[in-house]
Amino acid sequence: MAKYKACNYDQLVMVPVNLEDQLVPGTLEHTIHYVVEHRLDLSSFDAQYHNEETGRAAYNPRVLLKVVLLGYARGLKTSRLMERACRENIIFMALTSGQRPDHSTLAAFVSGMGMD
Repeated sequence: MAKYKACNYDQLVMVPVNLEDQLVPGTLEHTIHYVVEHRLDLSSFDAQYHNEETGRAAYNPRVLLKVVLLGYARGLKTSRLMERACRENIIFMALTSGQRPDHSTLAAFVSGMGMD
């Protein structure tokens, strides 16, 4: 009878990951991150948010734009697929710095930009 190594799924594993290290220079995701952070003027988005006095903090439009741009570039055509990528894909996690915008937030962002 064949002998296999035992699998124990009931265990904790701590895997330290530096999110910034996931954005390797020369890759599309690094370029998107750099351009959005350093080359684009996104101040026009500030007027859309009226939560200075009250309300919950909004996702930074830079983060949402990075998700949408990389999502479209990778063939993720729906906001639900982009939401899933933010939960499961380390590159999307790095671009969002671990934030997880939901599909309705991403869809509203895209429709508000006239990109749909």
